Amino acid sequence: MTKIRGSRQIVLVTGPARSGKSEWAETMAVNSGKSVIYVATGEVNQADTEWQNRIERHKNRRPPDWKTVEVLRELSAVVRSTDRSNCLLIDSLGTWTANLLEQEATVWEQTQQDFLASLHSAMADVILVGEETGWGVVPAYPAGRLFRDRLGTLVRHIGAIADGVYLATGGYVLNLTALGTRLPAIK
Repeated sequence: MTKIRGSRQIVLVTGPARSGKSEWAETMAVNSGKSVIYVATGEVNQADTEWQNRIERHKNRRPPDWKTVEVLRELSAVVRSTDRSNCLLIDSLGTWTANLLEQEATVWEQTQQDFLASLHSAMADVILVGEETGWGVVPAYPAGRLFRDRLGTLVRHIGAIADGVYLATGGYVLNLTALGTRLPAIK
């Protein structure tokens, strides 16, 4: 496993549902040796018991000294305001994308570009968890296709600027940065 040490690093951990991507990202955050700020992009919904159970499982895995902040929309501001003594763990890009799905295409493009710019100028280490949603059937409804396309494009943009990209699947983690060939940036 690559440890995040020295100058700031951007790391992307991706994979399908229940693949272990969050656990791997948490392991990397612990190994950073920095104060960890866990950025939860999901909204607490007391009426949704299953969602609350998911949140509790995530909370129970995290060390008690980690600070947790809920950020439903303004990720760029959090990235820009965090100093180099911290490691940000953003979980997850899929939930953040879903939170902003109602944005018109031009507004989403600006939001995405602002977020990418914040990563470029980040002082803190940033570990991002992003779901792979495009491995299945093309959704039969427009909102599903929009979500899949926006998240897929966002994950690819982040992968292009990340210092490390990991794929969690089948109980294993692959270091794609070491094993793969980087594609040209998308325009």
